[in-house]
Amino acid sequence: MPDVQVSLLPSMIDECLSGRVGVMIDVLRASTTMTHALVHGAQEIIPCQSVERAFDIKAELGNVLLGGERQGQLIEGFDLDNSPLKYTPEFVGDRRVVFTTTNGTKALDAMRDADEVMIGAFVNRSAIIDQLIARQKPVCLVCAGTDGAMTAEDILFAGAVAHELVHLAGFEMRDLGTELAIAYHQAHPLFSPEFRSAFLNSQGARNLIKLGLDADIQRSMQLDLFDIVPTWDAESNRILI
Repeated sequence: MPDVQVSLLPSMIDECLSGRVGVMIDVLRASTTMTHALVHGAQEIIPCQSVERAFDIKAELGNVLLGGERQGQLIEGFDLDNSPLKYTPEFVGDRRVVFTTTNGTKALDAMRDADEVMIGAFVNRSAIIDQLIARQKPVCLVCAGTDGAMTAEDILFAGAVAHELVHLAGFEMRDLGTELAIAYHQAHPLFSPEFRSAFLNSQGARNLIKLGLDADIQRSMQLDLFDIVPTWDAESNRILI
């Protein structure tokens, strides 16, 4: 059987991802927001590492939307921030989105050696699990973290996915990170008071609460709203479904 590995931060990826299916996890909020954008009709998402590069891509391509954040807030000159609730069909339908965030797009860049990279969040959790089981390939779940530190919501998601793969689909546990993530999930089961407490007290959630973005947190906690799996192609640098 294939195995599953959890990297609690992108900096903790300790081996080549070649031959693995990667899942980039940035629950608050890049993974959740990118999923919303594609569900609501965006043609594609073009991730980039810097604000300057985003403006360069817009200059090259013309009619694109600029989306993303720095330290949780709208970037000057951008059309959208990183709130999933802003990526409505009316705004993003049939548009291309150039996207840069503090943590998520950096995590993607660290995963470019993977055979395939999916974008995972609670809003598409079951779809991610179904696709990973269907692939029957080794998996690496990569938590984006917050400003270089581990954050609970990403580990909760990684643990919930890894638990399903190991205990229901027969995947092997790859490393200590996987064991720790599964144990954290089991101590904070989905929808339990412990889950909500860990999620809301995470560094990522606390940052958003200070900015008055409680609605984004509540949206990001919702389970299985969508059945799509966004996939990043590193060669073309496009995220599509």
